[in-house]
Amino acid sequence: MQIVINGLSKYFGKKKVLDEVSLTVNTGEILCLLGPSGAGKTTLIRSIIGALKTNGGEIVISGITVPNLKLMYDIGFMPQEDSIYSDLTGADNLAFFGGLYKMKGKALSDRSDEMLKMLDLYEDKNKLVEEYSGGMKKRLSLAIALLHNPKFLLLDEPTAGIDPILRKSIWEKFNQLKDEGSCIIVSTHVIDEAEKCERTALVYNGKIIYDDTTKNLIAQTRNGDIEDLFFMAKEGA
Repeated sequence: MQIVINGLSKYFGKKKVLDEVSLTVNTGEILCLLGPSGAGKTTLIRSIIGALKTNGGEIVISGITVPNLKLMYDIGFMPQEDSIYSDLTGADNLAFFGGLYKMKGKALSDRSDEMLKMLDLYEDKNKLVEEYSGGMKKRLSLAIALLHNPKFLLLDEPTAGIDPILRKSIWEKFNQLKDEGSCIIVSTHVIDEAEKCERTALVYNGKIIYDDTTKNLIAQTRNGDIEDLFFMAKEGA
C-alpha cells in the first residue's frame, strides 16, 4: 500500500507550480512536506487526492491511478482552509461527512465522539461552528479527515493555530496511525513539525530539492537546522 508520484507537473496559466515531482510514500510512514508558502505543497496535495487536473506525470495510490472515485473511502483529506459548514454544529458536521463515507448509526456516533474527545471539542459539539474559534474549526476539520479511519491521510498544515499541548497529542495520534499501517503526508512551513517526522521532503519553487530521513537532512546542513538547506539551494541556484 503506497502512494507513487512520477514526474508530476502542474501549471496555472504560464506559471509552473509543480516541476516533475516524483515521490513514493509507503505504508506505515509519515512524510513531511516542508517548504515556504507558495512552494507548491498545497498544489501537490490537491493533485494527489485528484482535486486538481495535472499537466503531466502520474499518481498511483494502491495500484489505482488518480483521479478515481474508488479511492474516496480510503483517503482522508484536511485542507489548509476550513471546508466545514458554519450553520451546523460540530456534531452535525461530523454526521454529514460521515454519511458521505456511508457511516451510520452507533458506529458513526461512537467514532464522532472519539474524534471530538481526542481533539478537545466534545464539550462544544452542539455549538454552531460559526461560534467556534479559528483553532476549533481547524480541529474539527482534522476530526472530519480522521473520521472514517482512512488508509491514506493528506493533511495540509494540520496543526497551524493549535496550542502546543494539543499539538503534541495530535502528533501522538498521527504516530499511532502510522504504527497501525496508515500512509500519511503532512505539509508544513514550520521546521519543528518536520522534526517530528522520520522522513522529510523539502519543496522549493515547485521541486523536491531534498528527500531523505530527517536525521540525514539535518546532517547535511551547516548548522544543524533544516532551514539551512533552503539557503543552500538558493545559493546554488
